[in-house]
Amino acid sequence: MGGAILKLNLKSRALMKIVNWTKSFLPYMVIYKVLSYIIMPNKNHKESRSLFIREAKKLYQKEFIRWFKLTLEILPLLKMFRQIEIKIPTLYLMGDQDYMFLPSVKKVVQSHISSHLTVIPNCGHVVNVEKHKIFNKLSIKFLKDL
Repeated sequence: MGGAILKLNLKSRALMKIVNWTKSFLPYMVIYKVLSYIIMPNKNHKESRSLFIREAKKLYQKEFIRWFKLTLEILPLLKMFRQIEIKIPTLYLMGDQDYMFLPSVKKVVQSHISSHLTVIPNCGHVVNVEKHKIFNKLSIKFLKDL
């Protein structure tokens, strides 16, 4: 699981509330651009931000609102996933600069025996874009070792 989101911290929950409050009157592209800079703020995250924004342009406002509602519905499932360990070996590949989501993944990996975490240095949330060669190498190694 690259750049996994298992729990929303205080900052991300506040962002979700702000988005929920503004989604009906702010253009969705404004929201996407702001979110991309908050989640991926560093210079080395530029490619990931650009990809995020480029893909967002393919949506319409109504699709964005549907997507956002879906993210709100998945929050209880994330809680269940954190609490109940699955026995399937799971690899989490996270960037060390993923300040919003890495701490919760670290906590889950400590309590889930079948979970493994590899933190990739100088990398943000979208590890499969920023460090794609390392991401692919580690993913393939994990699958071969199963």
